[in-house]
Amino acid sequence: MDMNKAFFLRKEDRAPKWHLIDASGKILGRLSTEIADILRGKNKPEYTSHADAGDYVVVINAEKIFLSGDKLEQKTYISNSGYIGGKKELTAKQVMAKDPARIIMHSVKGMLPKNNLNAQILTKLKVYTGAEHPHKAQIG
Repeated sequence: MDMNKAFFLRKEDRAPKWHLIDASGKILGRLSTEIADILRGKNKPEYTSHADAGDYVVVINAEKIFLSGDKLEQKTYISNSGYIGGKKELTAKQVMAKDPARIIMHSVKGMLPKNNLNAQILTKLKVYTGAEHPHKAQIG
């Protein structure tokens, strides 16, 4: 690579890979930063901030994620429908019982940049509650 030229990754030169991550026993925040870096492509030498240079990530065993401290009872997930009285507050324990994949998706989404690439990058994240996933052909 010529050091006197700036490098920008083009769409044609992109070669995404698939990564499989087992979430069992891992701490939510540390796992989410690892996933966010892979999705953005920050783990590659050809990282370009304004281009989608990242890889695909498949997370399995989302129900076995670990939240440190009292976050299981104290952390709340708030949604608002826009109607009067439409505010819903769920604790992390309630969300884990209903849909454990939502906790990982929400955490990773918060760690991605708030720009036009956010939605495009988030589509490359696949989260599954069990050990089974339909992406065996891509990964291995």
